[in-house]
Amino acid sequence: MNRPNLIWVALLIFIISSCSSSNNESVNNDEINISKVILYHNGDIITMEGDNPEYAEALVVDKDKIVFVGSEIEAKEKYMNFSKVDLKGKTLVPGFVDGHVHFSALGTQALSANLLASPDGEVNTIDDLIRVFKDWTNNNEPELFNGWYIGMGFDDAIFGKFPTKDDLDKVSKEVPVMAIHISGHFCVINTKGLEVAGITSDTENPEGGIIRRVSGTNEPNGVLEELAAIPLMGKTITPDTPEKIDKFTNAAQDLAISFGYTTAQEGRASTNHEALAKFATEGKLKIDVPSYIDYAIPKYFETDWYSTEYKNHYRIAGIKLTLDGSPQGRTAWRTEPYLIPPDGESADYNGYPAIPEDEKVQEIVNMAYKNSWQLLVHCNGDAAADQMIRAVSNAANEFGNTDRRTTLIHGQYIRYDQIDSLAKYDIIPSLFPMHTYYWGDWHRQIIGEEKGSHISPTKTALKKCGIVTSHTDAPVALPNLMMILWTTVNRQTRSGDIIGPEEALTPYEALKTITIWGAYQHFEEDTKGSLKPGKLADLVILSDNPLKVDPLSLKDILVLETIKEGNSIYKRE
Repeated sequence: MNRPNLIWVALLIFIISSCSSSNNESVNNDEINISKVILYHNGDIITMEGDNPEYAEALVVDKDKIVFVGSEIEAKEKYMNFSKVDLKGKTLVPGFVDGHVHFSALGTQALSANLLASPDGEVNTIDDLIRVFKDWTNNNEPELFNGWYIGMGFDDAIFGKFPTKDDLDKVSKEVPVMAIHISGHFCVINTKGLEVAGITSDTENPEGGIIRRVSGTNEPNGVLEELAAIPLMGKTITPDTPEKIDKFTNAAQDLAISFGYTTAQEGRASTNHEALAKFATEGKLKIDVPSYIDYAIPKYFETDWYSTEYKNHYRIAGIKLTLDGSPQGRTAWRTEPYLIPPDGESADYNGYPAIPEDEKVQEIVNMAYKNSWQLLVHCNGDAAADQMIRAVSNAANEFGNTDRRTTLIHGQYIRYDQIDSLAKYDIIPSLFPMHTYYWGDWHRQIIGEEKGSHISPTKTALKKCGIVTSHTDAPVALPNLMMILWTTVNRQTRSGDIIGPEEALTPYEALKTITIWGAYQHFEEDTKGSLKPGKLADLVILSDNPLKVDPLSLKDILVLETIKEGNSIYKRE
C-alpha cells in the first residue's frame, strides 16, 4: 500500500472513531477500555444498600462489574463514552438469590404435566388432575421420564384427600404413572407403577417412609410418603442420557431466569451433581448454581468443585441434611399431635423424623462442622428443629462456631423459644412465607387457629437473628419471586384472611430476603445482592417498583429482563 492510501485509511479510522464516540459506544474517561460501557438511567434504581431504601439516578456497568452508582450528571462526567439503557420508568434491582430452591428439579417442573392448583395451574380437583394428566400424555412420550408419565404439584389440601392408584389408572393402565405432591415429599403411582416399582402387600415400610394401604388391608393404595417416595421419584425424574440432561437443565435455567434468578441454589444434590458439573464444564450454565450435597454422599467434597469460587457458574457450596417432612402433607415432625391426622393414623399422630436416632444426626452435623462445610438443615416441625438445635449446640461447642452460616430451611412450625436458639448459635432462618397463601387455611385446620396463624414467623426471626431469607422451594411452587414478596408482606390466605399480621415484613425487608440477605446466606455478599461498585453486574429490570405499588399488587409485578454479569440472558417478549 502506498503512502497516500495509508493516510486515507488513518483518516477513515479517525472519522469512524469520532462517530463511535459521539454515539456513546466506547471508552471510559479514566482509561482506555475496549469493552462496552453501559449506563442505566431514567428509572427507579434501588441499591439495596442500607437499612432504608436508597435510590440512584444512574448505574454504570463495565464488562461483568458495576463500576458506578450515583447521579446521572456525575456518571456522564466520569464516563463520556457509553451505551445507554433507558429504563423508561421501570425498576432496576440486584439479581435475585433465592434462599432455597431445587434448581435441577425445575427442569422436571417445566417438562412434566402441570398439576398445580390455581393460580399456578388448573388442577383444583382430582377430576382436574386426571383430565390435565391425560391431555399431557397425548403430547408426551414416557421415554422422556425413563418410561413413566410424570406430573408435578398436586395438592391434597385443595382436593380434601389424596388421589390413589385407582385415579391414576384412569390416566393409563399400560404405562406407569406418577403424580408428585406439591411438597415433593409424597407421590402417587398407578397399579402399573406399583408393579414396576416392585411394591406389593408384602413390602414393608422403609425407615423414614410409609406405603399407604387400602383401608382394612395390606394392599398398597398407591400413595407413598417420604423415604418410600423420594428414592423412586429420583429414579424416574433423573434424565438418563446426555441429550436428556441438556434438555432438562436448559429447561431449568430458562424457567429460573424468566423469574429473575441470577443465582439458583441446588438445594439437595445427589448424583445430579455429576450432570450439573458436566453441564458447567461444557460452558452451558448461564447463571450461578451453588450446590448443597446430600449428607449421604460426602465423596463429592473431595473434588475441586467444592470451592468458594464458581467454575463456569457452578460450585459445591455445602451439605444438606433433611430431618423431617412436609407440614401441609402432615409428615413434619411435631411435639404435639395434628388435629386432623392423615388417613389410617391415630389421634396421637405427630408426624415422624427422617432420622430417628439423635446419635446419627449428631454424626452428620459433626462431619459438617469438623470439615467446615456449610450446613443447610430441612426442618419443618418443632420436634425436628429441637433435634437440629441439640446437634448444632454440641457441634458448636466441640468445633467452634465462627461464621459458619448454618441455615435452617423452612421452619414452618418453629416456636419462638427456638428462634432464640437460632440467634444464640448464629443459625440463619430461611423461612417459607409462601405457605401463608398456599396452605395458611389448611395449617389452621390441622394444627389450630393460633399456631396455624403464626407459621413462618419472619418478623420475629428478623428481630432476633438480624437476618432472614425467604425461598420458593421450587418446584414446590413456581419459582416466582414476586409471590415471595406478596406473601411475605401480606400474609393473605387463599380464602382472603390475613394471618399473623405482626409477622409480616415491609416490602423493603422482603426484597432484602431475596437479594442482599440471600447473598449473605451463600457467603456471597461481597459480590452480589446489592448495587455497589465492584460487585457483579447481576441485575433485574421489573415492570414496577415493589416499594411503591399497593402491597396487594406485588404478585403482579413482572420480570422484564434478567442480566447476568452484564449480559442480558432473558427479555420478556
